[in-house]
Amino acid sequence: MLRELFKIYLLFIALFFLGRLGLYGLYFDRLDDISFTESLLSFLYGLKLDTMTTSIILIIPTLLLAITPQTLAKQMGRFLNGYVLVFLLIALYIENATFPFIAQYDVRPNYLFIEYLKYPKEVTSMILKEYPIQLTLALSTLLITAWGYLRFSPLRLSEAIQTPLWKRLLLFPLIAAALFIGIRSSFGHRPANISDALYSPNRIANEIAKNSLYSIGYAYYSFSKESEKLVLSYGNISLNEAYTRVSQKLNITYASEMPFTRSEPTHFPSLKPKNLVIFIQESLGSQFVGFSGGDATITPNLEKLSHEGIAFSNLFSNGTRSIQGLAAMSSGYLPLPGEGVVKRNKSQNDFFTVAQLLKPLGYKSSFIYGGEGRFDNMRSWYMGNGFDEVIEQKDYENPSFVSTWGVSDEDLILKANEKFKAHALKGEKFVSVIFSSSNHSPFEVPDGKINFIPDKPKYGVENAVKYADFAIGRFFELAKKETYYEDTVFVVVADHNVRVFGDDLVPVTMFHIPALIISKGVKPQKYDTLSTQPDVLATALDLIGIDLTYPILGHSIFSDAKQAVSLMMFNDSFALRDHNKIAIIQPNKEAMTFNYENERLLPVLHNTELERDALAFVTVMDDMYNKKLYRTQYSPINGVFGSDVLR
Repeated sequence: MLRELFKIYLLFIALFFLGRLGLYGLYFDRLDDISFTESLLSFLYGLKLDTMTTSIILIIPTLLLAITPQTLAKQMGRFLNGYVLVFLLIALYIENATFPFIAQYDVRPNYLFIEYLKYPKEVTSMILKEYPIQLTLALSTLLITAWGYLRFSPLRLSEAIQTPLWKRLLLFPLIAAALFIGIRSSFGHRPANISDALYSPNRIANEIAKNSLYSIGYAYYSFSKESEKLVLSYGNISLNEAYTRVSQKLNITYASEMPFTRSEPTHFPSLKPKNLVIFIQESLGSQFVGFSGGDATITPNLEKLSHEGIAFSNLFSNGTRSIQGLAAMSSGYLPLPGEGVVKRNKSQNDFFTVAQLLKPLGYKSSFIYGGEGRFDNMRSWYMGNGFDEVIEQKDYENPSFVSTWGVSDEDLILKANEKFKAHALKGEKFVSVIFSSSNHSPFEVPDGKINFIPDKPKYGVENAVKYADFAIGRFFELAKKETYYEDTVFVVVADHNVRVFGDDLVPVTMFHIPALIISKGVKPQKYDTLSTQPDVLATALDLIGIDLTYPILGHSIFSDAKQAVSLMMFNDSFALRDHNKIAIIQPNKEAMTFNYENERLLPVLHNTELERDALAFVTVMDDMYNKKLYRTQYSPINGVFGSDVLR
């Protein structure tokens, strides 16, 4: 019995070791900032996680080998052989999937791996188009492994059960104790977990040390358990101190009954308030846009438009997922531990949005998307939080081009333009959030719209961005011909960068995104002060020309209260940036402080105040969500209506 269990253990350990060795060789050049000896610790820490994972898998075989009567040895042996084979194939598949996943997201499979399983249609199509070779190799490996296991398996499980029952029962407590120790892998107060792999300031070394199967399981557990427990893994701080710190850091007055809600007089008063259009661009990184330091030849329309309005050249996204960008630009909210508010239960209604803010003023509202509204729960969230209408893929008649993720960006902007024209004809004010989807793997774009970039894949990110830029240019070309153009504030902003990668614990440079605000009468300028997405939203609302009251966690760039502060979420890590000083907090790990220089994080002595501020942000975001404090209430403000947080 003991020998057979040890064989199973070695089988899985060998598989995990080979996967880790492949990653080590593939990404060895990214370990150059640590010593060779330190890099080898990835295997030692990895063995710990591999043992934890394998010990969990061994629970059922251990129990069944111990208690099964000898008369059922043959049947139970077959069952356990099948059990081991199934888990072996699952582990092998995930090890294979790890390589393209890291190539795309620069991390081991995590909660995103689980999230995408909810959308089999889109994901299957994406995999078939983007990773056909990898998929073929993975399936071939699975088939060969299954054949080899069935033909040459070294396990003799039926023979193990033929051992007298009393001997197996005597061994069971010892083996069970060994598995318990293996699963816990710690004699301390808390069992070991994924954070034990975070041994190095080099993030790739940490990713190599992780175990993908364990990483997926831990992500599922973390995101499904009570958020209060998840927040506590970052540290302890009283709510009063947390709210006070966030209030001071954002320079927003804090009132205990109405957190961060304040009256904001407009800097551009007008008797005729403007419409608001927020055009959110999927995965548009700063590296593709000239005014934010990238390649202007890929986005000529954005470069041209940057001379007509406010160009944010030092803007950083709050997260790496679309739902974080959508929440930031639709409601001014910051990320919180676990799943984003777009998908959480307590934020499906009465959560503050620009639609709820402007509804009392008679604004019609819409969310316009080219894909299926069920994706990431977008339809439910927008409809439940004040938006009058959600336009999605099914609402497009005869679209000119349909990709894996929905209709093309050109179809999207044509639909939006028609919608805005209809509002204008009826004399209606409107607020709309448009969300593009063309710049998403597998980067399918229609022919005949752009001149594809030489020496770049036709269906690659550069050409997808160029097509997205084409659609942006086309949208403004159409809008400028309509009467609503002069009465509208237009925002073009990314939800996040195209692919967040780097060796730092939080690759800050890959949070750099572009944004534009264009409106008649606004003096063109390049705004270089560190900003975050809620700052862009607050600035756009400032420009519509009315005094408002709202809880948006940012400031208009025309306000003296504006701070050079940014909160970024990367997987389960949070980075709070104040100018070029950054504090990073992670679950069950000591906080760290860095200087941000030449687009890299340089470790420095602890800045305990900034580290505590970072913990305060995490605590406050979670508390406001759980107590439903980020809500809307209508009340007269200077003769008009604004919003207020419910008491």
